[in-house]
Amino acid sequence: MKTDIEIAQEAKMIPVKQVAEVLGLTENELDFYGKYKAKFSDELYERIEGCPDGKLILVTAINPTPAGEGKTTTTVGLGQAFGKLGKKAVIALREPSLGPCFGIKGGAAGGGYAQVVPMEELNLHFTGDFHAITSANNLLAALLDNHLMQGNALGIDPNQVVWKRCVDMNDRALRNIVIGLGKKTDGVVREDHFIITVASEIMAILCLAADMEDLKKRLAKIIVAYTYDGAPVTAEDLKAVGSMAALLKDAIKPNLIQTLENTPALVHGGPFANIAHGCNSVRATKTALKLADYTITEAGFGADLGAEKFFDIKCRMAGLKPDAVVLVATVRALKYNGGVPKAELSAENLKALELGIVNLEKHIENVQKYGVPCVVTLNRFVSDTDAELAFVKKFCEERGCEFALSEVWEKGGEGGIELAQKVLKTLEEKESHFAPLYPDEMSLAEKMETIAKEIYGADGVTFDPAAKKQLEKLTELGFGKLPVCMAKNQYSLSDDATLLGRPSGFTINIREVYVSAGAGFVVAITGTVMTMPGLPKVPAAERIDVNDAGVITGLF
Repeated sequence: MKTDIEIAQEAKMIPVKQVAEVLGLTENELDFYGKYKAKFSDELYERIEGCPDGKLILVTAINPTPAGEGKTTTTVGLGQAFGKLGKKAVIALREPSLGPCFGIKGGAAGGGYAQVVPMEELNLHFTGDFHAITSANNLLAALLDNHLMQGNALGIDPNQVVWKRCVDMNDRALRNIVIGLGKKTDGVVREDHFIITVASEIMAILCLAADMEDLKKRLAKIIVAYTYDGAPVTAEDLKAVGSMAALLKDAIKPNLIQTLENTPALVHGGPFANIAHGCNSVRATKTALKLADYTITEAGFGADLGAEKFFDIKCRMAGLKPDAVVLVATVRALKYNGGVPKAELSAENLKALELGIVNLEKHIENVQKYGVPCVVTLNRFVSDTDAELAFVKKFCEERGCEFALSEVWEKGGEGGIELAQKVLKTLEEKESHFAPLYPDEMSLAEKMETIAKEIYGADGVTFDPAAKKQLEKLTELGFGKLPVCMAKNQYSLSDDATLLGRPSGFTINIREVYVSAGAGFVVAITGTVMTMPGLPKVPAAERIDVNDAGVITGLF
């Protein structure tokens, strides 16, 4: 089997204007970034505003394991399969972050014969959206420190600065730094921090903003610090909104590319799902719904993170109503959850499968809590046996889910036809009764406890003393009705990454709480989740190269 990058580089792409024609778009409704990439121009939105919405399908997964699940691959392959069936479909994905590309996780273009292309450009600089977000974030930081230096008219307490700088790279050395060292003219000495760009509130804001007017309103609400009296200081107070919006004027526009089979793909925004809300932009999703009969989107990591935030944050804010959910698993990942080491996953082991399938069971139950019909798909591996596949199929059908095998990695859209047919059947026969998990009026602490108990299966929640004080302050400041964004490790339903399967008898510990006022949610940091990842001992960057002809190798 060829590598992902070899398959992608052999792809027969068509000009992006032809991809747009499939969706009924004209050249005047596109801003071109070369031959194979484009953004939607402002003229498009007025024309499609009155168009009816198509069906919205969310692809999510069990908790990720080293064995791999293939959620993005399934999303892309399902879109290609819809095309094979003559359906007008579009996929809506997040943009990859440079940090994971050069680290250990890899990119976000799918895999095998279910990829979006141009793969190398998507995984590297793409259309510059992340650079714009990084620049806007750091402009705000620079204006904040300049204000401190130039007399501090707002009375900002340097010990209560909460805005962090960012960079789109895994760089642990920048997590905790001291700035302002040197001469008096070099700034105010204080402790500072870097986060990865995908964890920036500006990334979340961009992905939740309806348009430029909404973007500017959200940017204005960003809390950067508190005064000596404890009052919040915002980006609007620092007169930063206009210049930040100017940097983001193109980044707010969704990007159009294609799959290996020329299915239209909207790729826009990319907040992490464990430290942010993990979904592509509202603007891209809503545009896709107007342009196609079926929109297939995904949410990051497992359903306990990405899907929960898709439902409780994105859908709540944007008024979206998902029509169906595709829940991705693999036999190998389920056996890993059942205690089988990675090196032994190819051998048939029904006992381990039975022990590990409880992880899938919990995710099925969670999706059903939201009233959305669920289709389970197994990303098939050569080592899967008939007995293992039959066991999973029976298990899912006994829980009211349609079931389908997926072979899109090997066969592209053709390998996803069974899944596409099951999704279509579900859309025809089952109505979605979507509702968020909790009401706006519930207190912040109760919302966190509800997610912990209902979605993670915890006995309850504990708060560090600092987190308790932060909760009280945020409630006093009027943020008590916002939804919550739980920052948790992705590998376990609990806040302990080593507890696989369906753990019980645990509590979720919340050590920090802060508000992303512009994005419109309160973040709860659990366990050891960090907002600036580090590189592994052998980073993926070590094998990446480019030859004299400009061909990139070793990306995946």
